[in-house]
Amino acid sequence: MRHDFFNFGRGLLMGGADIIPGVSGGTVALVVGIYERLVTAISHFDLQLLKHVSQRQWRFAAAHVDLRFLLALGAGIILGILTFGSLMNQLLTTEATRSLTLAGFFGAILASCVIVFRIVQWKSSAELGFYLFLEIAAIAIAFGLTRISVRTGEEPALWYIFSCGVVAICAMILPGISGAFILLILGVYVHLTDYIRGIPRGEISPETVTTIAVFATGCAIGLISFSKVLRWLLGHHQSATMAVMCGLMLGALNKIWPFQNDMTPEIHNLKHKAYANYIPQVIDTEVIQCFIVAMLAGSAVLVLDRFVKQSAAENPN
Repeated sequence: MRHDFFNFGRGLLMGGADIIPGVSGGTVALVVGIYERLVTAISHFDLQLLKHVSQRQWRFAAAHVDLRFLLALGAGIILGILTFGSLMNQLLTTEATRSLTLAGFFGAILASCVIVFRIVQWKSSAELGFYLFLEIAAIAIAFGLTRISVRTGEEPALWYIFSCGVVAICAMILPGISGAFILLILGVYVHLTDYIRGIPRGEISPETVTTIAVFATGCAIGLISFSKVLRWLLGHHQSATMAVMCGLMLGALNKIWPFQNDMTPEIHNLKHKAYANYIPQVIDTEVIQCFIVAMLAGSAVLVLDRFVKQSAAENPN
């Protein structure tokens, strides 16, 4: 029960992160020490699982996919999405808290980059140079994604919703690439979050159920397929994979730079607003507060990482 509780809490953090454009739930999974376990569990939705199920070997099937871990984590993720959606919207749309909130995310992800790069190991300067090249290329890709203009338009078709689910879930499981931001770019973030936020208020229609079911199906197919590729990369090219992940996280920081000018003050809905980054010319109270919050958030991530490693060392099983 203790492990279930902690996994539920980790899922809660992941769900809260996934709802925010620019923040990746995969980053949270990596920081709290469950990333490889999560990828491995998801990748085990395969023919072996079907064999266990067809033979009614329920215990073996549950063990094969690490079911108890996934259930606790999944419950936390779902609650995190439903709970933190409104809270994040409030923090990010309120002028007094937006910069501080972004500063906290910025510091946390920057510290996460340090943790990820520590995993990269090299035996020669040439190998280090190759990893740095991969990291720089990943930084450029992630930075470019954050600069793409957001699509707006009519109600998306179901086939498009399905395709967006396949693409976005692959981004969500990668540290540094925000699945929510990918949905924002593809123009369906508005529609999906409106449906999700209406569920707790009882605003459930056949259209809501159909849209969410189609999106969830796309997510499931994309997640199971991509997790196998990611598991292979982590198993055979861990350092190179981690170098790329570190670069993706660094490049995505552009999206959550704390100092942004509101380019659409007449619009009140966060999902429709546009912001432009700027560099403060004066070190005023806001800059100092953002710096302190970023430092505290980054320190918290580093302390959490150390705690997780110590716990793993003391309880290897």
